[in-house]
Amino acid sequence: MSQKEAPRAGLIQAVLAGRATNREAAASLRLSVRQFRRLRARYRVAGVEGLLHGNRGRPSPRRQPEEMAKRITDLMKEKYAGFNDQHLTEKLRAVEGITVSRERVRRLRLAAGLPATRKRRAPKHRRRRERAPREGALVLIDGSEHDWLEGRGPSFTLLGAIDDATGRVLALVVRTHEDLHGYVQLLDALLHTQGMPLALYGDRFGALVRNDDHWSLEEQLAGRQDPTQFGRILEELGIRYIPARSPQAKGRIERAWGTLQDRLVSEMRLLGLRTVAEVVRHLPQLLAEHNARFAQPAHEVERAWRRPPRGYERTLTCRYIRKVARDNTVSVPGRWIQLPARGRGRSWHGAAVEIREGLDGTAYVLRAGQLITTQPWTDGPFTLVGRSSSSRALHKRCDSPTPRPQSRPAPPPPPPLWQGARQRGHKPRPNHPWKQPYRSQPPSPVAAAGRT
Repeated sequence: MSQKEAPRAGLIQAVLAGRATNREAAASLRLSVRQFRRLRARYRVAGVEGLLHGNRGRPSPRRQPEEMAKRITDLMKEKYAGFNDQHLTEKLRAVEGITVSRERVRRLRLAAGLPATRKRRAPKHRRRRERAPREGALVLIDGSEHDWLEGRGPSFTLLGAIDDATGRVLALVVRTHEDLHGYVQLLDALLHTQGMPLALYGDRFGALVRNDDHWSLEEQLAGRQDPTQFGRILEELGIRYIPARSPQAKGRIERAWGTLQDRLVSEMRLLGLRTVAEVVRHLPQLLAEHNARFAQPAHEVERAWRRPPRGYERTLTCRYIRKVARDNTVSVPGRWIQLPARGRGRSWHGAAVEIREGLDGTAYVLRAGQLITTQPWTDGPFTLVGRSSSSRALHKRCDSPTPRPQSRPAPPPPPPLWQGARQRGHKPRPNHPWKQPYRSQPPSPVAAAGRT
């Protein structure tokens, strides 16, 4: 008996005992007097069971047939294994033509004895950060190392960028691990498809920000540490970088990774993807479907995206300061570049030039902002890494994903002579000047004669 039907028996007994009228009891149950008389007649014949609804215990005439429920359960176990309830509901409606509710899918999953794909935990109290008002005002970047192909192919890391105002995934880059090349490639995809945002929000990964306490002499005089290679790129483009101090601070992209690790993995399994090339080819389609489902409009219609400068390929580079050798060449580890002659056949020997390496390996040599020469990369696949450079131009420990071997420390200086003599047990004579007080020494005859 439901909570609505429970008071009926007591009111009917009160009416039969003469303590209340039919009108008063009907008003208490919010029924008409005619309907209350019907309930009273059924109570006299069948007792309390006569007050229950007649359809209780009967199957609904709108229920789905058992064949449909068995088909959904089979799809849940085989074709769509590992899909969460909401994702499976959408796939059943869009692909299989079966329209069911998410709750119906959940009940069928529980009846089949299948566990939930994600364990639900009690939420913790945190203060919500308001979204950016305009699209392009704040872009969140991060990397996620996950078994995206579930063992069917090689493991890789996805670097992604989402817009804070809309929650739309702007770009995804496939890399073997989280590195400088991947983030520069992600920034290049943003500039090519969207434009320049006002600010980037990410973690304190070593390729993005400096995490060391080392200050060179030039940095102390300047009053700030030199940024990383990625930081130099952002400074030249006029993009602010905000480092997060905890995963919760950039919770929106963390939750986006949780959704992608759930739905994107299932979509890749459904498409049968096994190689990185296939993943890269299908990523635009998968991103379009994801954004159509989860993106939301921004609070303000006006966008904050800015047009990137012309020739920004030279900006998305690693920079090194080098001194030109006598044979008019400059070098960085792994390559050397021959410089053409200056005007009137003069030499570049001794001049300080800047070398820039781009994403495709092309090297640009500049002097005072003017391009001197370029050199393409011809030795196979190229990975942009922070190479060693002069101390006033770069800090090599910030951009290299693996620590470089440290040089052998210099030997300690030899101890002073007086320390060695004291260690050998040498003692000065009692009449040694070091043993005499300064003012108690009598003046020498030469000095006394000079004073007279």
